[in-house]
Amino acid sequence: MIVPRSELTIDLGALRRNVRRLRRVVDGSALWAVVKADGYGHGALDVARVALAEGAEALCVATVEEALPLRAAFADARILVMGPAQDLPAARGARLELAVGAGPIPEGIPVHLKLDTGMGRWGFSELPSPTRDVVAVMTHLASADCDPGFTRVQIDRFRAATDALGLERHAANSAGALRFPEGRFDAVRAGVALYGLSPFGGDPGEDGLEPVLSWRSHLAQVKLLRPGESTGYGRRFVAERETWIGIVPVGYADGFRRDLTGTEVLVDGGRQRVVGTVSMDAVPVELPHELPVGTRVALVGDGLLLEEHARVAATINYELACGIGNAAGHTRSVRRVVDA
Repeated sequence: MIVPRSELTIDLGALRRNVRRLRRVVDGSALWAVVKADGYGHGALDVARVALAEGAEALCVATVEEALPLRAAFADARILVMGPAQDLPAARGARLELAVGAGPIPEGIPVHLKLDTGMGRWGFSELPSPTRDVVAVMTHLASADCDPGFTRVQIDRFRAATDALGLERHAANSAGALRFPEGRFDAVRAGVALYGLSPFGGDPGEDGLEPVLSWRSHLAQVKLLRPGESTGYGRRFVAERETWIGIVPVGYADGFRRDLTGTEVLVDGGRQRVVGTVSMDAVPVELPHELPVGTRVALVGDGLLLEEHARVAATINYELACGIGNAAGHTRSVRRVVDA
């Protein structure tokens, strides 16, 4: 029997509970599920199915290409493309809705006018006069996770610019939905929080969220390093004393990034440090003592948060989740979907 190098598990039960939690938080506003980037690496079709079943009222993606498989699977779902749309005929044919933040307003398709209130990215600096195809207005909060003052400035700008229009309005992302009731308007676009990841980089449990993704592997080799011996490229870890090392058969090609040296993983339930250089398909881990080959290793999950790895890599949990999910398909890893 071929043993997979690692197993990525998507817990749809946790996703269900996160959707329910967010719907309670935003009571009175619609919850729209952001499933771009293949559902942040969790699988857009699986996530969309659960989110819609639990009361999400729309799906949000970045491109028309991302939207088309969703339309094929969910004939009646409301789907918003939030990035610039290049293929208008395909968008019309798939009955999509488009966010428009520059140039002329396309005809024959529902449009959400995007106002730039401070993100400094997509969006009109001033809203044009709505046409008959405009169904909503929107903005994007730049710093709801870290700057309450500027977030309130953006919300006030958006309200002032849109109060008289009588159109559907949406502004809040996950952080905005969780922290700024005044920014929820008619709908919120929840992404990272759906997946049980904290938009604030802390413990998602503090907001009643459960991580959906877990990632497990095993020790493929165990060896004893003598003083002066090293493991991995560049000899970044040299043993100062006799040290047991376990080699986990994943690496940066699988989404376990090279800058995660120094993070911790769970080996047989205990936290152990990643040492040396993360290779394309191997991660060296310092062990407390000799352990058998095949010992279980949790890279994410079982209480080990993706947010912890993100702090070591000086990045955000979003990026790591997308990297793991998108890398898993081209390795000998197994993707398993459960509904616990």
